[in-house]
Amino acid sequence: MIDKLLQSDDPCVRYMARVNVVGEDAESRSIKRLRAEVRDSDRVRTLLSGRDGEGAIPGNPYAKWYGPHWVLPTIADLGYPPGDKSLIPIRERVLGWLLSDKHVMSVPVIDGRPRRCGSQEGNALYALVALGLADERVDQLAANLMKWQWDDGGWNCDKNPTADTSSYHETWIPVRALSLYGKVTGNKKAMAAARRAAECLLERRLYRRQSDGTIVDPHWADLFYPYYWMYGILPGLKVIAEAGCIGDPRCADALDLLESKRLPDGGFPAEVKHYRVTDKRSATGCHASRVDWGGANKKRMNEFVTVEALAVLKAAGRLKV
Repeated sequence: MIDKLLQSDDPCVRYMARVNVVGEDAESRSIKRLRAEVRDSDRVRTLLSGRDGEGAIPGNPYAKWYGPHWVLPTIADLGYPPGDKSLIPIRERVLGWLLSDKHVMSVPVIDGRPRRCGSQEGNALYALVALGLADERVDQLAANLMKWQWDDGGWNCDKNPTADTSSYHETWIPVRALSLYGKVTGNKKAMAAARRAAECLLERRLYRRQSDGTIVDPHWADLFYPYYWMYGILPGLKVIAEAGCIGDPRCADALDLLESKRLPDGGFPAEVKHYRVTDKRSATGCHASRVDWGGANKKRMNEFVTVEALAVLKAAGRLKV
């Protein structure tokens, strides 16, 4: 299966397989050449095709899934090479939104808890650091995330006063964002915040209630890609691995569940999808994707789900390469 991924027609899949599964150096000359292929690939060109004459993606930055808020972390995950200044107009759209007074000052504090969607700042922070587009404003994104972090380590935007537990959906992305930011900048407060957020997931074995051990949502066992902001065992394990915590014994339950979904050919399926393939100009609702990520079929291997699952199993020591 690894050989199949390494021979994929999609350079994005080949990059993810070579770096995340095989373990090649992302700074090597051959991988840098491959990242240039990723940048010029049909998939990435299509994701960026909504840019206007100034290079920005117009409209609501949060428009699902074609707004700049979603495009930047998506291409970062695919291996887009860092330092591309042509992406700066897109960066400015995202930072202009997230750091605006209207956005920052509108965070309600209910029963002592800031009600904030940590996934928003988290996606932007992760993407801008990974894409080499970070400036001093990224420090403010990280500071805002840490300011709004709950005592249990996560984040939640639920305005119901009775909500007293962090949301999986709003916590998993800040784990990877603060972890990467902390590693790159050496910011110890960010690394500690990332570890607290990871612990929030680990305490619940990544998909269970801490109170009684029952599964929070059976749909979280479903495999899918891209993740956008939705939670599941695969993105949960992915960010725990990125945070260096995949060896924690509390991951074993979710890892067993992931392995149980492996197909006879060694691949993993996309069991559900959270997008609708359409050009945004003709879309009448949300979740419009300009590209097809392989659909959902429980009996057929999906390249993106497979490469993500194998990377997690490799990190956990359950896959020998």
